[in-house]
Amino acid sequence: MNRTGRQFLRIAALGAAIGLCGAVSGALAAPPGDLPYGAYDPGGDYRDDGDLVIEHLFLPWEDVYLPSLVDADAYARARNRALIVTLEPWTWTRSERNTAEALREGIRRGAYDANMKAVCDVLATLQSPVTLRWAHEMENSDGQFIWSGWDPQDYISAFRHMTDVCRASAPNVRIMWSPAGEEGLEAYYPGDDYVDLVGISVFGLQANDRFEVGRDRSYTEVMGPRYQRAAQFGKPVVVAELGMSGSADYVASWDSALRQPEGSYPNLVGVVYYDQKEVYAWPHGFGLPDWRLEFRVTD
Repeated sequence: MNRTGRQFLRIAALGAAIGLCGAVSGALAAPPGDLPYGAYDPGGDYRDDGDLVIEHLFLPWEDVYLPSLVDADAYARARNRALIVTLEPWTWTRSERNTAEALREGIRRGAYDANMKAVCDVLATLQSPVTLRWAHEMENSDGQFIWSGWDPQDYISAFRHMTDVCRASAPNVRIMWSPAGEEGLEAYYPGDDYVDLVGISVFGLQANDRFEVGRDRSYTEVMGPRYQRAAQFGKPVVVAELGMSGSADYVASWDSALRQPEGSYPNLVGVVYYDQKEVYAWPHGFGLPDWRLEFRVTD
């Protein structure tokens, strides 16, 4: 086991997600460094990267194909990776989506308990270490998610209820509470008993940087305030979604900083790349940035 694997065992001792780094040969995609690294990787860019210790999945709790979790577990175990499962409380069929009001009321009266239980029943059978990330970026006000922008107490009640349902089926699953990292996130914190790790999202779009502040922003500049807001709870912090897009120099500068732990990030235990095209349009007419390794350099 290499140093990255030992780091993740220490994380396990702190009650965070764990992962073991295996000796898988092949092309490497992770940037250099020591900080544990993972990816949401539907295209398989990191398939043969032995330096990757976290496999990230996204799935809805409606119309979900549960055997896909078993397949993901086998894929992760073959590569000695831990799993982060982001569970989105809706269907991915846009024409059939509920409203925020329907979701909130449905959770309150237990209408979605069976959805949560069905997923967590399967999570309990998986052999990989599993972290569940439910209803992420709840403080975001851009309208992307029907579970974001709620009254904080409504969200906290829903998060606690869904966590209780899941823990009844899968008590060994770690729970990640994962705001975007914006100001005001603390109002949505469900409490220490319901959170094992805190996730945040960190994205760098060079064109947007230049539009908003007239220059490029570094990873540290974007990461810093989001990390500080997440670290206030004293939990291990994970960058659960990360992406960058711009010139070769811009991308390289972000890549070089990702896995270099700094004294200013003492609670940071992992970074997870979002190796996919954006699914929700950015403001200012920037459309759907492509964070995939093959397309993120735009010059």
